[in-house]
Amino acid sequence: MARQTDAFHGSDLEKIEQIYGIKKEDIVSFSANVNPLGASPLMKRELALRLDVISSYPDRDYTRLRQVIADHCKTVPEYILVGNGSTELITLFIRSIAPKKAMLIGPTYSEYERELSLDGGRSAYFALKEEDGFILDTPSLLSTLDNSYDMLIICNPNNPTSSAVTVDNMSLILDRCRALGIFVLVDETYMEFAKEQDKYSAIPLVAEYDNLCLLRGVSKFFAAPGLRLGYAICGNMRLMKEIAKNKDPWTVSSVAETAGQLMFTDSKYIEDTKNLIFSERDRVCRALREIPGLKVYDPIANFVLCRITKENVDADILFDKAIRQNMMIRNCSSFTFLDNKYFRICFMNPSDNDRLLALIRDVMS
Repeated sequence: MARQTDAFHGSDLEKIEQIYGIKKEDIVSFSANVNPLGASPLMKRELALRLDVISSYPDRDYTRLRQVIADHCKTVPEYILVGNGSTELITLFIRSIAPKKAMLIGPTYSEYERELSLDGGRSAYFALKEEDGFILDTPSLLSTLDNSYDMLIICNPNNPTSSAVTVDNMSLILDRCRALGIFVLVDETYMEFAKEQDKYSAIPLVAEYDNLCLLRGVSKFFAAPGLRLGYAICGNMRLMKEIAKNKDPWTVSSVAETAGQLMFTDSKYIEDTKNLIFSERDRVCRALREIPGLKVYDPIANFVLCRITKENVDADILFDKAIRQNMMIRNCSSFTFLDNKYFRICFMNPSDNDRLLALIRDVMS
């Protein structure tokens, strides 16, 4: 079979199944960035006893769900808006702000640019530099921003670099953007995997800045992408009311509403997830740094970006070798500013991580 060079997304398991003849159930996806513990045991157990909720409409205002999310995030329910995954909320906020020109911090998640273009907006990129370890140069960004921009979108921690902006630097960015009339959309999808959330999360800034909205969801940390449950945190009450008024009702199902109320209160699961990710992140990165021909960028989230410095080896080769052993990595060549020397892997269970590390050592030897 010829080697494939497509940069598959973490959700493309059906395509992998067709091309490689591997059952998707047998693939360990180091590409999807999903919690390896799976969904909350408390949620699965209790939800099974409450499936009669499908016979009722969810609460139109999602009052209880927003309170549970607010408790989880240490904020107030008035600042919470729930949606059908963070993707719906990205769409709603972009359409409400209607930016003619937006700044993106790249490389990053492609959905932002797509959504902006669908709404008639243009995108410009501020490039994270490889020589800086893909850590944002805040002073340089501040000097680049001007009043030609209506919106700034920051993925924090960023996908695929796993770098993050500190809350102190975020405050400087918000000050500059407020002075220029720029709305800031911060995607904190991976923030719950950060060991020092207080250092990076902008939740404490929501009450202070009316030009800020944070986005989160349950797909990654809570391993529930199929629920399609996301939420926005925003202190701009005028904007929140406008979006809520124009938003389709009941886009979050009664099943997702109930599941959310349960999973956010599963404290043991949350603690177990953090312990696993913190431990494996340190261990796997130490092992990767010992492999000749690899450069490893310091990760804040539950995944790590690596660059292959060895000649005659690239992410196409590594992907192909891995998938033939039922392991899927992310070839990062489809990301702006990256090429096929870059790959990304998330941290899975120790035995799976060991298997992938052994394969990487073999390919790089």
